Amino acid sequence: MVDEARYWDAVAATWQTTHPQQLWRAHSDAVNLALLARWLPSERVGRLLKTDLFDEACSHGLYPHLASRAQGVIGIDIALSILHLSRSCHDVLQVVGADVRCLPFASGSFDVIVSPSTLDHFAVSHEIVASLRELWRVLRTGGQLLLTLDNLANPAVALRNTLPFRLLHRLGIVPYYVGATYTPRRLRHILQGVGFEVLEVDAVMHCPRILVVMMAQMLEGRLGPETQRRFARYLMAFERLSCWPTRFLTGYFIAVRAMKH
Repeated sequence: MVDEARYWDAVAATWQTTHPQQLWRAHSDAVNLALLARWLPSERVGRLLKTDLFDEACSHGLYPHLASRAQGVIGIDIALSILHLSRSCHDVLQVVGADVRCLPFASGSFDVIVSPSTLDHFAVSHEIVASLRELWRVLRTGGQLLLTLDNLANPAVALRNTLPFRLLHRLGIVPYYVGATYTPRRLRHILQGVGFEVLEVDAVMHCPRILVVMMAQMLEGRLGPETQRRFARYLMAFERLSCWPTRFLTGYFIAVRAMKH
């Protein structure tokens, strides 16, 4: 855990100057917010847990929307610098330094857990399973888990996971470590084995990610506000592919809404 925390501290220390990616981060937030608008309960929930704070440290993130839909929001992260950065952007956000594989909360503490691409940074599958067991434990009976993971059914993700991380990182294709993940069918099976009832499975982030990230980096700081809004609308148009039968081939992330029995 110490080495992992140091690694993510180093990522956070360089991200703001080396990989600002404001256009791309804004699109990522928009996709996640659209998903939350669909899947968060219509009534205001009690306590909500967000399983990492990278979004809040590097962009506007999801916290303002989550805070409007929950009576209390707690965000955790393994990296101290990310905790500090997220608090500097959202001074009323409650943050806790914690590892999702061993959470410092009592059983049944949360009504909703939002976990956006947190668990796909572990080297091996059993660490994902250990994390899901912890999320099940701290969720109240009847509470919901809103989870996204890298989608192994997407050919681009499958190819990426077969290639050495160091090579991809050196080429600038992958900015930080990515790890084990699942296909939609396998993730459903894992969640059911942990004890969740899977309510919905979808796929999000349908734009060609590598090409769009490179394009966004080239355009960063060169576009006026109106052009940026048009670019954002263009990227969001790709999300219509989530209605197609091929959505699990084009979506970069699996999205799952599950409930604790």
